Amino acid sequence: MGGSSMRGQGGRKPVSAAPAKLMPVRPVSRDFDSLRPGFAARLDAAAEALGLALSPEQSARLLDYLALLSRWNSAYNLTAVRDPAEQLVLHLFDCLAVVPPLAVRLAEGDTVADIGSGGGLPGVVLAICLPRVTVHTVDAVGKKAAFVTQVKGALGLGNLHAHHSRCETLVPGRDLAPARIVVSRAFASLLDFTSLTAGLLAADGVWAAMKGIDPRDELTELASAPVRHLSTERLQVPELDAERHLLWLARAGAGVGSGGPSGGGHAGGQGA
Repeated sequence: MGGSSMRGQGGRKPVSAAPAKLMPVRPVSRDFDSLRPGFAARLDAAAEALGLALSPEQSARLLDYLALLSRWNSAYNLTAVRDPAEQLVLHLFDCLAVVPPLAVRLAEGDTVADIGSGGGLPGVVLAICLPRVTVHTVDAVGKKAAFVTQVKGALGLGNLHAHHSRCETLVPGRDLAPARIVVSRAFASLLDFTSLTAGLLAADGVWAAMKGIDPRDELTELASAPVRHLSTERLQVPELDAERHLLWLARAGAGVGSGGPSGGGHAGGQGA
């Protein structure tokens, strides 16, 4: 699949999932080595199912990240999911599923803010898959932000920046550029998510809320807020038999299209 001819919102060329060359890294966990070949095959199959043409370097870094997550989980309390095989599906594949719909709305040089990122989900995955986009992860827990900083160095992710901060205390223009997309994964209700992060959103930016079941009650609660529900996409996460949805939101009155699969394209594959 080629991303070079596809256009996103407003005729803007969407970013490709193809990387600029990333520097090789050493294996990060001996305990992970025995699992890695099987995980690599499953990752390849998952990427194909999602329409992502990952480079070998990107696939390697995704697995290196999973190894770091597994290795340091007990020290940093990054996730309640302890089994690396479950982490592969519940975390890595779950976050990979949002790469194509987010890539449609992004152009080279855009900023994404991942709020309540924890150990870097989905921020690290986005930084690996979309290297021409700048990704800022935000978490109020210092050790989780420190872990993402460690991942940045270990994997050579120059487009990844971790903030130990509450989202409402960040200052656009000082801490990060106004975000084209503000994304969250199980961070808060839609009302709290949008109200707490409104200051981080670019004028023509959008919120992307990763949810399990379709949160109709949260949408009802949002009705009185200055926020417009653009669309809801149902996601199919490889190897996961559970509901996953991606909700797109914008400021009321903002000239932002509904996007999604009918919005003019989807994530590009391997580029030049």
